[in-house]
Amino acid sequence: MVTQAQMAPDSIYRSTEGLGVWEHRGKVAAVGVGVSPTARRWDETADTSVGAWTILAIRRAIEDAGVTPDQVDGLVLTPETSTGSPWPADKPIPQDFLDTYESTDDPMDGIAKLSSDWILKNMPELTNVKFVMYAPICMSNALVVAAQAVGDGMTNTCLVVRGWHNFGGRYYVGQGDAAGNTIAGPGKWQGLWGTVACYTTAMIFEAYCRKYGKSHDMMAKFVVEEKRNGLLFPEGFWAQHRPEPLSVEDYLAARWIAKPANLFDNDLPICVSAAFVFTTAERAKDMKQKPVYILNHNRTLPAARSVVPTLEEWQDAADFTGRKLYEGAGIGPSDLSFENMYDGFTLFHQFHLEGLRFAGVQRGEALDFYQTDISIEGPNPASPSGGNAGAGRTRFWLHIDSVQQLQGRAGARQIRKPAEIGISGAFMPDFSYSVVWSANPD
Repeated sequence: MVTQAQMAPDSIYRSTEGLGVWEHRGKVAAVGVGVSPTARRWDETADTSVGAWTILAIRRAIEDAGVTPDQVDGLVLTPETSTGSPWPADKPIPQDFLDTYESTDDPMDGIAKLSSDWILKNMPELTNVKFVMYAPICMSNALVVAAQAVGDGMTNTCLVVRGWHNFGGRYYVGQGDAAGNTIAGPGKWQGLWGTVACYTTAMIFEAYCRKYGKSHDMMAKFVVEEKRNGLLFPEGFWAQHRPEPLSVEDYLAARWIAKPANLFDNDLPICVSAAFVFTTAERAKDMKQKPVYILNHNRTLPAARSVVPTLEEWQDAADFTGRKLYEGAGIGPSDLSFENMYDGFTLFHQFHLEGLRFAGVQRGEALDFYQTDISIEGPNPASPSGGNAGAGRTRFWLHIDSVQQLQGRAGARQIRKPAEIGISGAFMPDFSYSVVWSANPD
């Protein structure tokens, strides 16, 4: 049994152009998905902790795939679980959590973070895990790492895991630079009011609108459509807890958070965990669910010349990502049935969409594209998952939906055109991890 995780090395990523078709194209498959319940904030009971819900998600994913726990030999994990608010240093850990779970050397493990040690100590049924790797930041990174690890033979049946906790308190206020009255250094440009990504995104979106003669109001149809899709996602927060639809009028009347990003351009932090099961294409043939094959994966890292990226840098990065994804998958934009790119701040989305040239959309055309039929019933379904805006902040609904669309298991969200190839990825245009999924290995 391996309990010491290694951090994913740079060599595991496909980060440059010119690599050709991925050597494991169509040889790795997603065969199971599991999701925990959702909540707005942790209620401080053991059975709703991020650790407890991660265990539940893992067990559901294993059951969904039709494998037994002893057949799992790999674990790829995103150890960070925070949505921003810290646990007060002088606040005791709930006793029922201490009584229920085995602890590691960090008393906050399973509450404010997740280690492989904690998971394996508290899931004794995972008896044959030999490979453990950390993929920080988000599930998108973990999926990329797991795909390459399975392709390279490091693991044959691998769990891919991401959990989120959300303590009481204001989002990213009360810790780090945001805890003070002033911010020094580069943070004064990047992190005003603690709204790090929102502020940068709003600024770049405003530059985009000026350059192409667009307006924030043109986002309304996309955000309303996303919320509709999210309400068709039974695992999502909004469907479970606040199933009210969003209207164009609601969106246009919403207060600004960092103008021109309004309330509905920002996702909602929640508590939830999810897990995937990846395996080889050969083994996937015998699984319970229809395999969804991975044609390629990608990482794009920031290359800004200053402390704040520019519109052109974001556009160049999104184009770079699109070219790498298509090159490695051996496909082109016209092969996509749908796209599920990141929307944690909805104003991100059109940069990803334009970088992919989805439905033929070129630079500066995404907001016009949003005015066409982008619904799940239409010819060019955009973000059928509903994304973070439609289902709560996770960075994994987009991947879950992509798998379910290609399996024909998306329920009321199922796109009406044949679902053959889709792309999902997160998060910022110049810092992202993406996967190309296919219903067929060829």
